[in-house]
Amino acid sequence: MASDATLVDTNVLLDLVTDDPRWAGWSLRALEQAALRGRLVINDVIYAELSVRYARMEALDAMLAQAGLVLEALPRPALFLAGKAFAAYRRRGGGRTGVLPDFFIGAHAAVAGLTLLTRDAGRYRSYFPTVDVLAPA
Repeated sequence: MASDATLVDTNVLLDLVTDDPRWAGWSLRALEQAALRGRLVINDVIYAELSVRYARMEALDAMLAQAGLVLEALPRPALFLAGKAFAAYRRRGGGRTGVLPDFFIGAHAAVAGLTLLTRDAGRYRSYFPTVDVLAPA
């Protein structure tokens, strides 16, 4: 089920929020191009990761509205797939324990047929090969 929507990874949004000197330009251009193709989406995990940068929920919600980002809940099949992909990662020797949010994000894109806009494409391409990933060359 292909969609015209793009799931925007946390790192792309943080580039803009923090005006990252290396990545803000790339992230802004990529976000603008994705917006021309369709809806811009985040999920619960991305919202939670972004909230670290905001003192008030209203400020985060205002930024999301201004950027045209829509919050969509993670579908239950994505939660299941994320767990299975994370288990495969651990079986392959993956030692980092703080990566589970990436598996929720990748599984959401896979299950919902969303394009994924991110700067960290490696794990997504390895564990979610059906996802169309937009990332720096």
